[in-house]
Amino acid sequence: MMRKNLRYYDIILAIFASILLISNLAATKLVAFGPIIADGGAILFPLSYIFDDILTEVYGFKYARRAIWTAFGVMLIGVLAFTIVRYLPVAPEYSDQLAFESVLGFFPRIVVASLTAFLVGSFMNSFVLSKLKIRTKGKKLWLRLIGSTIVGELLDTIIFSLVAFGGILTARDMTIYIVEGWLFKTMVEVVLLPVTYRVIAFIKKGEGLDVYDKKTNFTPFKIKV
Repeated sequence: MMRKNLRYYDIILAIFASILLISNLAATKLVAFGPIIADGGAILFPLSYIFDDILTEVYGFKYARRAIWTAFGVMLIGVLAFTIVRYLPVAPEYSDQLAFESVLGFFPRIVVASLTAFLVGSFMNSFVLSKLKIRTKGKKLWLRLIGSTIVGELLDTIIFSLVAFGGILTARDMTIYIVEGWLFKTMVEVVLLPVTYRVIAFIKKGEGLDVYDKKTNFTPFKIKV
């Protein structure tokens, strides 16, 4: 059984949840890199998969699963809070209601797309990494990190794109949007691989942990570790 006095888990969990909440707020703005158009969330969101990798690689699937559901809860609370505030009576002195609605007036379809894509993509990322760790006997960390991201980010991007923009974008535009988003997020993982290596090594040494999920129940519908 894993010891409970974990030194870094709470910090990583807090950063993980913060990245997801901030990314969803930033996603309300569209940005352009030449001919490539993306939402502002693309700047920070790929880091969530790196933190998912770190959680799974060091602490195992059970602790990553707990972090995923915690982050999901934080995002859900944020959406509910902003929605309630949006419909509260406006004070006479407040003149920015339209601006508030433009930025934080989440469309239900976008919310469903974002939350669903996050859950599926994050759990698949963690699952694939855990299985690859056992298969490779703890070697080829680069393969685990990149391989899990390829699968998780692909599912995340496909689900979000289809749910959020299905029937709005043409088949060609949808394909381009998915491929560009998937490649960009995966490339962030590849570019930051040396940093991820060092962070994982540092945390493993500090925690004295290197968990293998050989007997883990991989159901996502569980929070207790």
